[in-house]
Amino acid sequence: MGKYNFDEYVERRNTNCTKWDNLDKTFPRAKKDSIPMWIADMDFAVADPIIESVHRVADRKVFGYSTRETDEFYNAVLGWYKRRFDWELDRKSIMFCGGVVPAVALLIRLLTEEGNGVIIQRPVYYPFTNKIKENNRKVVNNPLIYKDGKYTMNFEDLEEKAADPNNKLMILCSPHNPVGKVWTEEELKKVVEICKKHDVFIIADEIHNDLVRKGHKHINLQKLCPEYKEHIVTCLAASKTFNLAGMQMSNIIINTTELREAWLKEVPKSGAQHNPNPFSIEAVIAAYNESEDWLDELIEYLDENAKYVEEFVKENLPKVKVTPLEGTYLMWLDFNEYGISADELETIMLEEAGLIFDEGTMFGEEGSGFERINIACPRCILEECMKRIHESFKDR
Repeated sequence: MGKYNFDEYVERRNTNCTKWDNLDKTFPRAKKDSIPMWIADMDFAVADPIIESVHRVADRKVFGYSTRETDEFYNAVLGWYKRRFDWELDRKSIMFCGGVVPAVALLIRLLTEEGNGVIIQRPVYYPFTNKIKENNRKVVNNPLIYKDGKYTMNFEDLEEKAADPNNKLMILCSPHNPVGKVWTEEELKKVVEICKKHDVFIIADEIHNDLVRKGHKHINLQKLCPEYKEHIVTCLAASKTFNLAGMQMSNIIINTTELREAWLKEVPKSGAQHNPNPFSIEAVIAAYNESEDWLDELIEYLDENAKYVEEFVKENLPKVKVTPLEGTYLMWLDFNEYGISADELETIMLEEAGLIFDEGTMFGEEGSGFERINIACPRCILEECMKRIHESFKDR
């Protein structure tokens, strides 16, 4: 038994919670007793040191404009990446943004012109597509190869797309959301080799880098390929790792003075958040300096949750394929063997099973027939989820 109790049920209803509140408006077709397992935050209490840090800030009684430009903040971030990844970050390379998604939007504007192509690898985190389109750029899909329930990159197709001089940028999701793939050193080096050959810039979204199952290792792209790091921007945050998404704090690693200066000009011009709030600063410091034991226990619990889903599906849902979960806490389940449409699958989940997932089609047409399930929840919720899926599919 560890220090932290991840079986504890924390009531999140009526707390202004995106995941649990106002579901009748967000998902009007869903049953009243629906279980939300869609958006990527966790239903676990955060680590005690983080809670204590927030109380200390509240006790200050004033919540004015705040700055993270302190040795304490930067040493916490630098120390974390040195300890966990043996990655020596340069303090001046760390830019602030309220979240990775707005950072991606800013970088798309800085690194491309309207009409340029941006390469993504579907099925992939859908805000990539949205931000590319919203900024009048062209979505260029380098779809992953799905075979025998597993995913690999299509390097031949990536070479072809990168060779097009109109395609200036690639967004790499590492670990990959939603398929849960932790890319190998060989795969990452091949991506950089191709992008370097054709002068394609890379945004590496590594927000899930701390959430890797035992037996797998996340490799930071900039650390792996320092010779190309000036052409790689890495997006990092404590938000997924420590369940701090609402704190609105991410670290964007930019390695050239020119791009950093362009970033600092674009932030106020775009109206983006340019200062963190006082709670987020202290929460991130407490997370990185004092909450490592919480993360280690969390990973063990997530491993067991993933194992539970894999074994339940094998025993009770033989037509469902579970993509091996290597990283993130988002499981990717393939229901295509049932021979139903994506719309029918969504109807069954919402109206019959009372389960709210992120539908596979949100991540591109390659996700048709899939469901993305957030397993970062107490086991009792996960057991009820799988029971409901079984009840809805046992006679199909």
